[in-house]
Amino acid sequence: MIVNVLAQEQLGEDERQLALAAFARERRIGSAEELELFRQAQLLSPEALSALIERPLRLRRHCDRLYKPKAEARFLERKTQLDRVVYSLIRLGDEGLARELYLRLDEGAANFADLAAEYSEGPERSTRGVVGPAPLTQAHPMLVERLRTATPGLVQEPFRIESWWLVFRVESLTPATFDEVMAEQMSQELFDDWLEAEVAAQLEQLRPLVLPGSEEQLA
Repeated sequence: MIVNVLAQEQLGEDERQLALAAFARERRIGSAEELELFRQAQLLSPEALSALIERPLRLRRHCDRLYKPKAEARFLERKTQLDRVVYSLIRLGDEGLARELYLRLDEGAANFADLAAEYSEGPERSTRGVVGPAPLTQAHPMLVERLRTATPGLVQEPFRIESWWLVFRVESLTPATFDEVMAEQMSQELFDDWLEAEVAAQLEQLRPLVLPGSEEQLA
């Protein structure tokens, strides 16, 4: 399916040479002889090797042609998921200790990294409290809202999420921007969505052909 789709994208000779150069560079192939040895080792026909070499460029061309015009709309839908944040975090089960550490930090009597390494009870302890850069929405929903509105550099008072008391400080919040790299990412996502839907549709068409008792083979 994907082979037929990408085969429709036409490449010029210069583009084929660029694709070959990128392929050779990625795999540290330095000569035509080494490329032939690679082909034989992978049990590829010359046509299959050419398809492998040109696939990334054909895919990029396909995404640019069909999905790039829709990339900005996709970006606007996903923007809040693409914003990235770096923050310092101390996670504790004891409210009293959380408030004590907050006061020490607020008064400048202690260093966040040192306190996190000594007291935090979560995985951030191994990074001296630093979390990220990470997508903003990766955090717990209750924490996300506070991260979004907190003033960078200001230690926030302890608050509770489930069984934990959290003390945090936003170090930086980087809103996602729609540039060329982001446009390519959104185009790729749209293509991936299309491919996933096509695979699901084809599997659904095959289900009536599955023998009784063998449905799990296509699950």
